[in-house]
Amino acid sequence: MLSSYPNVYNSCLVILQRKGFALSYEKETDTWLAEINGFKFKADNPIELLGLATIYEDRKPESDSEYWWQISDPYLLGELDPES
Repeated sequence: MLSSYPNVYNSCLVILQRKGFALSYEKETDTWLAEINGFKFKADNPIELLGLATIYEDRKPESDSEYWWQISDPYLLGELDPES
């Protein structure tokens, strides 16, 4: 089983780099950053960073418009967790 754990971090970073993302790490804030085509992503760890980048790749936004990342249909969050 693969799980969210620090031993997965390097694999996530390598995948992001191979996809063309510029990567950096801000030690002062313990924040991971990725950038591509003028879009910037910020996360608490490389696993989350890869997830954000995947949303970008799926949505293929042309501009950094408000809520370009939002997918509301179907509402799976509500189906999987009715209390959400």
